[in-house]
Amino acid sequence: MGMNMNKMMKQVKKMQKEMARVQEETVVKTVEGTAGGGAVTVTVNGKPEVVAVKIEPEVVDPDDVEMLQDLIMAATNEAIRQSQDMMSKAMARFTTGLNIPGF
Repeated sequence: MGMNMNKMMKQVKKMQKEMARVQEETVVKTVEGTAGGGAVTVTVNGKPEVVAVKIEPEVVDPDDVEMLQDLIMAATNEAIRQSQDMMSKAMARFTTGLNIPGF
């Protein structure tokens, strides 16, 4: 029985190492969220952190700041959703078939 447990622990350690590697690779990947037909583009990495914001000059209207704020918020939320989805997909192969609470 001791040998089996030892083998299982080695497999768990190997899987943890692989999970960490995949997570590290994924946090540096980026995704984009856009709003207003591309008027605002927000780029987010896998952490998720905003790494870039691009605003087309024609949507900058001093008389309608609220519209620009809404576009930035929408693009940011979309980018964050995509980032979370990217991380979930990257980690799915490790959690598929496991019945561990919290995963």
